[in-house]
Amino acid sequence: MLTRAIETLHRREGGRILAGLIRRLGSFDLAEEALQDAYARALEKWPVEGLPDNPAAWLTLVAKRRGIDLLRRQGRNDGDTLLATLAAEETEAVDGEAAQAGVADDRLRLIFTCCHPALAQSAQAALALRTLCQLTTAEIARAFVEPEATTAQKLVRAKRKIAQARIPYEIPAREALPDRLAAVLAVIYLVFNEGYAAGDHEALLRPDLCTEAIRLGRVLAQTLPGEPEALALLALMLLHDSRREARSDAGGALVPLEEQDRTQWDRGKIAEGLALLDEAMLRRQPGPYQIQAAIAALHAQAAEATVTDWRQISALYGALLRHLPTPVVELNAAVALAMADGAEAGLRWIERLEAGGALADYYLLHAARADLLRRAGRYEEAQQAYRQALAHNRNRAVHAYLLRRLLETESAGTGGGRNNK
Repeated sequence: MLTRAIETLHRREGGRILAGLIRRLGSFDLAEEALQDAYARALEKWPVEGLPDNPAAWLTLVAKRRGIDLLRRQGRNDGDTLLATLAAEETEAVDGEAAQAGVADDRLRLIFTCCHPALAQSAQAALALRTLCQLTTAEIARAFVEPEATTAQKLVRAKRKIAQARIPYEIPAREALPDRLAAVLAVIYLVFNEGYAAGDHEALLRPDLCTEAIRLGRVLAQTLPGEPEALALLALMLLHDSRREARSDAGGALVPLEEQDRTQWDRGKIAEGLALLDEAMLRRQPGPYQIQAAIAALHAQAAEATVTDWRQISALYGALLRHLPTPVVELNAAVALAMADGAEAGLRWIERLEAGGALADYYLLHAARADLLRRAGRYEEAQQAYRQALAHNRNRAVHAYLLRRLLETESAGTGGGRNNK
């Protein structure tokens, strides 16, 4: 039980604690080592002394002290300077309003550091997932569909580059923001998506990551008042997160959008998201997050699935492709086209994508193709596609949904349904 409690604490609070440690110690590696030592100390102390009243504060304090010790062993004077301020920090209110603001600032500084233009784009995302989301190297490697050794080298190079180039741990001056804004927006959305559709996890959702990404989005929007894409990203996350309670059934299996009980959607989040999107669009500076938020808004405003404006959504995906011409956006555009003009139109597009090979290991391609084949009554082909989706998926909640669909198509196929091989 205690080990599980520490694992939960690591998942929920580890990124916050690490961000503060990096600010105080000035080193990614030192901060990570100090935090790992604090976890080891907890495993020794807590079974004997009991769980502290505030485990996160206990870990933070132990990790800070360990970091100072490590600095002194390196022969640096930073340890003495940090020790002088430690007493004041020990009395901070960990859960107070000011402390929460500081937490968000630490994590926002960390995002801007990870997103420095001196780092490669893939390294920015990997480092953010490692530090903010506390994902393991193996989990990040699976997310990027690359060997674990490649991811490990990428992380080492990124941290070395930050140290050697003395990249400051700060939110840059306004004139330097445009160079990093796109990357920062992408990283915050990456954190949200890891929580919204956890790729390698038992549950469908990691609400802690969704909540943290939304909090960071709010801080960024406040830091850059009037920035339309920052407003739109916050709107997009709120609109998606409004469906959180309806996205899984009592057994934890995924419930697709068209089957969700829309009375469970959070109308407060929808109203706030729509207002933010309106504010962003008034700036008349269109961008990819505004388009994605507009798509989410059309879903949110549909009283039931059958009245969804798929033609407008399909047109918006066409506009999004001009900003983000990626295979994943193409896949979504193909599904929207299928919903607007019929399954066969979308299938032809997906088959072209599949032939390109870029999404060969992406379970959502196979799941989307399977769903359209099922809608078209091509049950044997749908069964094969569902099996491919199951083979590439690692989330148990999604697995349960895909398995249900597979069994349905098997039943429909043996019941005399149309079969076009």
